[in-house]
Amino acid sequence: MILEGNYNTIIKALFATAIRFNLPVALWRLPKSQEIKLCVSIQPVQSLESVPHLESGLSGFAFYPFQVNLNNPAAFIKADITYSSLSSKLKFNFKLNENSEYVSLVKRLQEYYLKIKEEALATQWHINKHPLPASTSKEIYLQAVQKAISAIEEGIFEKVVLSRTRSENLTSDFDIITAFCQLQKSYPDAFISLVSVPEIGTWLGASPEILVSVDKNKIFKTVALAGTQPLSPASSPANAMWRQKEIEEQALVSRYIINNFKKIRLRGYQEVGPRTVVAGNLMHLRSDFTVDIKQVPYPTLGTQMLGLLHPTSAVCGMPKEPATDFIITNEGYDRAFYSGFLGPIQIDGESHIFVNLRCMQLFEQAALLYAGAGITAESEPEKEWIETELKMDTAYQAFRKTSNE
Repeated sequence: MILEGNYNTIIKALFATAIRFNLPVALWRLPKSQEIKLCVSIQPVQSLESVPHLESGLSGFAFYPFQVNLNNPAAFIKADITYSSLSSKLKFNFKLNENSEYVSLVKRLQEYYLKIKEEALATQWHINKHPLPASTSKEIYLQAVQKAISAIEEGIFEKVVLSRTRSENLTSDFDIITAFCQLQKSYPDAFISLVSVPEIGTWLGASPEILVSVDKNKIFKTVALAGTQPLSPASSPANAMWRQKEIEEQALVSRYIINNFKKIRLRGYQEVGPRTVVAGNLMHLRSDFTVDIKQVPYPTLGTQMLGLLHPTSAVCGMPKEPATDFIITNEGYDRAFYSGFLGPIQIDGESHIFVNLRCMQLFEQAALLYAGAGITAESEPEKEWIETELKMDTAYQAFRKTSNE
């Protein structure tokens, strides 16, 4: 089916239709792409027992938390219905005949879509079943950072990533699709996503970090992204100066990836970097790793590495186990899907998984923003607080522009 009209209006109507019928829905745009894609499941979201299979199997959108538990299940939105802004095609990816139980549902979906498209009603979203968590106070965060530095000095771990939250009230004219479109305009090099699942809730973000990618040419990619400094009119990637703290932090993430390659005895990888890259209002150090799966005996390399890498040292720490224990004990809140992973799987023969960073969770009248900073022995608590403020502003910039329009 070809849907005619402005793609923003079409996407808004499709998203609103999914919400109206209590269906899981995901909307995204890959880095450096002009194409916005959407998928809807006509069934309840599926719970994942393990990391999803990237090279074959079901087509859909994975939404995985930092840690799987009863409150935060690993979710998979099956691509029963898909839409592309480039082709303008709405596809029903399941068999539909006179005896199908979905005939009535599809008819009602089509009728409601036409109605919502014409009436331009306000867009709603799925609300998390749990109340809005409190924002992390500066005092609590600085204390946690200082405690982490002491633990590093004691040799408990080399690095830990401590995160925090900040809530912002939504204005009465806030529109979630407008916010998504603003993000994809403001951050062309980021993965822009909007995921809304009954019971789980709704998340909007602009992630700069690939976790695992396998394209249609069987090229595997992952990145080591760490180290942060603000981007100013006087600065650029060409003249960026990095402190020893950021250089070592990025080297730890690169070493983590290489060590996981060693675990499966993979040697045929290429590494480029580290180099300075821009992500919104920030600059980072980044190394890119690629593998031609056709040239190595690892046909399921993407799935293997996804299982090994998550959670990466860029969102957790090194070594992983003591860093994770410290996070759970000292952050003072449940990360939920922040610093988990998300992305399309087997959509047009490709799988692209990103770390869920620079994101916010939408509640009924407020947005909860998340951000973290890598703590090492050279960290200064006040500077780590400022770094999290800068990272939160990546998503909040679009939030403010939407509210003021």
